[in-house]
Amino acid sequence: MKSYRKVFNGTVSMGMVTGKQQDYDADFVFGTIQTISKEETLKHYERDHWDLIIIDEAHHSSAASYKRIMDYFTPRLWLGMTATPDKRDDNLEGRNIYEIFNHQIAYEIRLQNAMEEDLLCPFHYFGITDLEIISDCGKSSEEKMENFRYLTSDTRVLNVMKQAEFFGYSGERVKGLIFCSRIDEAKELSAKFNEKGWRTLVLSGSDSESVREDAIDRLTGDDNQNALDYVISVDIFSEGVDAPEINQVIMLRPTESPIVFIQQLGRGLRKAEGKEYVVVLDFIGNYRNNFMIPIALSGDRSYNKDNIRRYITEGGRVIPGASTIHFDAISRKRIFQAIDNANFSDIKLIRENYTNLKNKLGHIPALADFDKYGEMDVLRIFDNNSLGSYYKFLVKYEKEYKIRLSADEEKVIEFVSKKLASGKRIHELELLKRSLKYHHGLLGLLQESLSENYQQSMNENCAENIVNLLTNHFPTNAAQKTYANCVFLEKEDGDYAISKTFEAMLQNPDFYHILEELVDFGISRYHANYSNRYQNTDLVLYQKYTYEDVCRLLNWERNEVPLNIGGYKFDKKTKTFPIFINYDKQDDISDTTKYEDHFVGYNCLIAISKSGRTLVSEDVQNFLHAKERGIDVQLFVRKNKDDKISKEFYYLGRVNATGQVKEFVMPNTDKTAVEIEWILDTPVREDIYEYIVNG
Repeated sequence: MKSYRKVFNGTVSMGMVTGKQQDYDADFVFGTIQTISKEETLKHYERDHWDLIIIDEAHHSSAASYKRIMDYFTPRLWLGMTATPDKRDDNLEGRNIYEIFNHQIAYEIRLQNAMEEDLLCPFHYFGITDLEIISDCGKSSEEKMENFRYLTSDTRVLNVMKQAEFFGYSGERVKGLIFCSRIDEAKELSAKFNEKGWRTLVLSGSDSESVREDAIDRLTGDDNQNALDYVISVDIFSEGVDAPEINQVIMLRPTESPIVFIQQLGRGLRKAEGKEYVVVLDFIGNYRNNFMIPIALSGDRSYNKDNIRRYITEGGRVIPGASTIHFDAISRKRIFQAIDNANFSDIKLIRENYTNLKNKLGHIPALADFDKYGEMDVLRIFDNNSLGSYYKFLVKYEKEYKIRLSADEEKVIEFVSKKLASGKRIHELELLKRSLKYHHGLLGLLQESLSENYQQSMNENCAENIVNLLTNHFPTNAAQKTYANCVFLEKEDGDYAISKTFEAMLQNPDFYHILEELVDFGISRYHANYSNRYQNTDLVLYQKYTYEDVCRLLNWERNEVPLNIGGYKFDKKTKTFPIFINYDKQDDISDTTKYEDHFVGYNCLIAISKSGRTLVSEDVQNFLHAKERGIDVQLFVRKNKDDKISKEFYYLGRVNATGQVKEFVMPNTDKTAVEIEWILDTPVREDIYEYIVNG
C-alpha cells in the first residue's frame, strides 16, 4: 500500500508548477487554502490523488474557498481540526461544520480536560467589578450615548490600567489583548490609554491581513522601539489568531456566550517560551447574562443553577492544575443575582441548545443525548410551563417530528416528566418500568426489584405513598384536577394492576416508546444524582427538593401546599418533621414572619419557631423531645426567595435540638416565639455553607 499523501492547511504554502500533476517524495505535503483552492491549482491533481486530507481551522469549512477543495477532492478520509466547531450560524443551511464532516467526531476535548492534560498554559482569572451599566442591549440611542461616555470615561480608563498593572503578567513585558464591544469604544479607549502611557492599537474585521500581521509582530516581537503593549480587538481575535506570546487578556465586554468567552480566553492559553501563565482580567458589569461566565469557565452547559453557584464559590477548584479563579465580592454578588433572576427554562435558550445538539448529531436528539454530550439539562424543558415535556417541545418546534399523542396520553407524559423524571426516587420509576411488561402484581414486583437491584425495602407508608401518587390521591385539589386522568394503578387481589386507561394507552406504540425512554432517562438520573442516599432516607445530602418532593419522599399520605407548611410541619402518621428555612429574608415581609435563623458554624444552627409559640407549645415540645418521641427532624435550607424559577431547598440532613432555647417577643409585635439551637448530624459542606451564609 502506498504511503499516505497528506494535504494540511498550515502556514507552509506548497510549491506549484504548471504542467502535469506533481508527486512528492514526502509523507506530508503542506498547503494553504488560498493556494489549493485556486482553480488552476486544483487542475494539477486527480480528484482521488490524496489518500487523506486534513483541514486545519475546520470551522471555516463552510467558506467558499474551503468548499471548492472539499467539492473537488475525493480522498479516503477527510479530517477536520478546530478548537471552535460550534458557531452562531450553525443552523443555516451549509454552515453546520458537524454536517460537513458527516457528524463524525473523531475526538473532542474541552477546556477542563485540556488543562488536565497540560496541553494549555495555566491561567489566573480575576473577576473585577466594573460599571453598573455596561451593555447596550435594549437601550435607546440616547442611553447608548450615555453608556459610551461611561465606558470611555477617564475614571474607567484609570481603573483598568491600575488593575492591569496590579495583577501583572508572566514575562519581561506585557503582551496584552483587550476585547471591547464596539469599534468606537475601542478607538476612544485606545486614544486614552496611549495618552496615559500605554502603547495600544485597535484591530477590527475591516483591517487587511498585512495590517493584522504587522500588529501581532509589534505585540509579540522583540523590537522594543516599535512594540505594542496591547492590541484592542472588537471582533477578530476570538478565533484563529496565532499569538502564543499573549500573557494578559482583558475583557471589557459583556459575556453573552460561553463559546465566545472560551474563544477569547483561548487567545492567551497557548504555551510559549518564558510564559508560565496568562492573567485574565474580566471587568464584570451589572448585566443580566453574568451567569455565562461560570458556565464558560466550568464547561458545564447543563444550565443547572446549583452547579453554577457552586462554581462561583469553589473558584479555582473548577479548573484542574495550577490555574486559579477569583471573583471580588461585588462581582460575585452580581453573578449570584443574575443566576437568581435568570430563567433557564426560557424557550429561546432551550431552542438554541436543542439546535446546537441536533446540528452536532445530525438527527433529533434522544433524551439521553443531552446528558451524553453535555448539553442543556432537559429538566429545563420539563420546567417550562408552556411545555412540560420533551414530546411537547418537539411537537411545537421540530418540523421533522411527526408523532402525535392524544390529550390524555400527552398529560401522562407531562406528569412523568415533571414529577418523576428527575430521578429523585427510584421506586415509581421502577414500578412504571415493570408496568410496561407486567400488568399485574406490581407492588410485589417492585419490592423484589428494590431488594435485588437497590438493596432497599419498602415499608407500608412508602407503599401507600407510591400508590397515592400513581392513582392521583397524593396531590392537592388543584393538582388533582390537572392530572385527573393520570391514574396508573388499580387494586387487584391484595396488590395492584395497571389501570384500564393506562393499559389502553400502552397499546399505542408511540406512547409506549416515549414513556419507556422517559422512564429509562429518569432511572439514569437516579443513578447519576440520587443513589447515594442519606442514612435510611430517600434523600441525598446537598441535593435540592421542593416542598412537594419532601412530602413525597418522606412518605406523607397527601401533599401539602407551602402555605400550610410555613417554616415546618409535623406529620403524625410518619412521625417526620421537616424544617424549611429561607436564610435571607426579604425586606418587605411582615415582622411576625421575619425570623432571624442563622448558622453559627458548619454544624450549628439557631432557628426560630413560628410566631405565637411559647416553650410549652406542642411543636416546640416535639422539637425539644424529638429523640424520645421517635420524631425524625430533617433540615431544608434555601438561600432566598429571589429565584422565581426554582422553588427548591438544599437538604442538609437530620438535626437535633441541644436544649438551648429562649422564648422572646418578636420585634415590633406582641407575638412570642422561641429560639432553638440545633446541631446537624453532618456538618454542612464548605461550598454550600459559604453560598448560603456569605454568597
